[in-house]
Amino acid sequence: MKTMFVIEAFYLACFVLLSQVTAKNSEDIRCKCICPPYRDIAGKIYKQNVSLKDCNCLHVVEPMPVDGKDVEAYCLRCECKYEERSSGTIKFTIIVYLSILGLLLLYMVYLTLLEPMLKRRLFGHSQLIQSDDDVGDQQPFANAHNVLSRSHSRPNMLNKVEHAQQRWRRQVQEQRKSVFDRHVVLS
Repeated sequence: MKTMFVIEAFYLACFVLLSQVTAKNSEDIRCKCICPPYRDIAGKIYKQNVSLKDCNCLHVVEPMPVDGKDVEAYCLRCECKYEERSSGTIKFTIIVYLSILGLLLLYMVYLTLLEPMLKRRLFGHSQLIQSDDDVGDQQPFANAHNVLSRSHSRPNMLNKVEHAQQRWRRQVQEQRKSVFDRHVVLS
């Protein structure tokens, strides 16, 4: 229920941000003229917020570095391009990127801080630490199946996930024994 609310709030926020950008900003359109060196004048890049029909050297290059008859020769060497971008798409992409980054950060915090505390509470602290006597093939969570079978009084998603993890660990351990000890490849 909370997840649906968060997703709806996210989509609403994205819609509001994108609807505010319906009108073209002056930063969304521009004309960019790249003028190479000409006689003793160094090359330069000029940018102006002008319409597509005014995207030429005469409207964009200000102040004009040459006088009189050299203006036409200078402008012929300049290459002008009209550029248009969508601020709404850029904002939406950034919002999605930051949202995914935030979710990954929350998941990392969960894995580093909350999961060990939940495992300690569920399995007990003594079962997580492997003593010196138990060194061998046993895994730290080898008896987790017994603990899970006792904790069925309050079935929840964490128990189901832990049970699936333990099943997977047992299968991997059995495959390792088959391949490395018995030299039998499963087919």
